[in-house]
Amino acid sequence: MAEPRGHVRVPADLARVAEIRSLVRRVAGDCDAPDGCEDDLVQAVDEAATNVVVHGYRGERGWLDVHAERVDDRIVITLQDTAPMFDPTEVPEPDLAVPPERRRPGGMGVHLMRQATDSIAHRPRPGGGNILTLIRRLDTST
Repeated sequence: MAEPRGHVRVPADLARVAEIRSLVRRVAGDCDAPDGCEDDLVQAVDEAATNVVVHGYRGERGWLDVHAERVDDRIVITLQDTAPMFDPTEVPEPDLAVPPERRRPGGMGVHLMRQATDSIAHRPRPGGGNILTLIRRLDTST
């Protein structure tokens, strides 16, 4: 039996991020992922895709190419784009000692991605852009 997997390529438009979330939900469901795992992955991918559209492309035309698949006991999601290079793994952790009402708006997306996954990796895309890989174990009890 083949491992669950899926792919979607969408224009860089916030209205199309729902298609990416649907892909992740379908693959996670096909993997019998626990609800918390599925919800975390959807949140992480939503944050990543939204950041690419809003901060990467900044209203310019572009696309996001997303693959989701089960690899052993993990779900691996890879997002590719041609936006200017940005490595979220280099973003420092936010100062959580500062009360939310005193923080500037935004700036928590990468933190949420880290909290919702087991690992995040970035590499430059050949020809320009980014390849972001998000990994989440299916069994969170280990």
